[in-house]
Amino acid sequence: MSIYIIAEAGVNHNGSPEMALQLVDVAVQAGADAIKFQTFKANALVSESAPKAPYQKNSTDVNESQLDMLRRLELSEETVKTLFAYCEKKQISFLSTPFDETSLHFLVSDLGLRTLKLSSGEITNGPLILKAAQSNCKIILSTGMSSLDEVQMALGVIAFGMIQSDEAPSQKAFQAAFNSKEGKALLRENVSLLHCTTAYPTPNNDINLRAMQTLADRFCQTVGLSDHTEGIIAPVAAAAMGAQIIEKHFTLDRNLPGPDHKASLEPDKLKDMIKNIRNTEIALGDGVKTLLPSEVENITIARKSLIATELIRSGEPFTPKNLGAKRPGTGISPMHYWSYIGKNASHDYAPGALIQSQSKNPDYE
Repeated sequence: MSIYIIAEAGVNHNGSPEMALQLVDVAVQAGADAIKFQTFKANALVSESAPKAPYQKNSTDVNESQLDMLRRLELSEETVKTLFAYCEKKQISFLSTPFDETSLHFLVSDLGLRTLKLSSGEITNGPLILKAAQSNCKIILSTGMSSLDEVQMALGVIAFGMIQSDEAPSQKAFQAAFNSKEGKALLRENVSLLHCTTAYPTPNNDINLRAMQTLADRFCQTVGLSDHTEGIIAPVAAAAMGAQIIEKHFTLDRNLPGPDHKASLEPDKLKDMIKNIRNTEIALGDGVKTLLPSEVENITIARKSLIATELIRSGEPFTPKNLGAKRPGTGISPMHYWSYIGKNASHDYAPGALIQSQSKNPDYE
């Protein structure tokens, strides 16, 4: 299965519908499978007193509250519908992360999305996770800032919601759903987990790509990477390690004002990343060890054959002194060396001559 590459536009449109449309064009030109935005009602997402993260303070007005910042970055439902239609026209999948139940309902009921991406910050938001699970959508869940136990708890809520049980929601019910045969089957079929480090940008010593395999081993889910590093090494390495989904932020210009631009790729780098991921997929191959078409013409050049290292007269025995192996590989394989030692030559061999099959004596080969 080809790696699913999500170009994460996020809020890098800076609240501009025109810029959002330009981001769609960039994602298409780069070859992404999907472009992802963020859908939220700022007033439902943060309180008046919610502070900004340090990285947000570094890239936006320090005197502006997180609520005011998000109000600037909020897209109207009409704009989101326009983006959705434009993505359909451009033949790229539209995804969006809901941050509140109203936005989730809009994405599912109004736009008809069948896949939802839930952010790392929502992994403990049980009510939102449950609504997403009850929507009959597939779910891609980022796991930044979380422990394995928290991931399991979120998966329990999802399993419970997907089972559509009449039982009242509770920790006990979530755990039972997670452990049930039906719940595990639904999770395997409908849920993907993305390893993520929620730091913008993520320092190299915190990337921890091996955590993808930990998630796969623990939960038997499709896994991938939601990457916040600078550059493209981490996502390409994730592809080589078996990631099935890779999500990466991108922007029109890393120097634009806004919270996520600095941890994003510019258009040319996004294209390079996708090209390198696709080449990595090709290089991984099918795992079958066999002679490959491109190698055939080199067999006789690189391999060796049995040769006479000195003059051998007919009737003389082959010995370690007069029998050796040199290129080309057009003669008898040196793997038969020991079958010849001690046997008599059927005719004369000049020094350097390829040994011929002693066909009258089956003991040779």
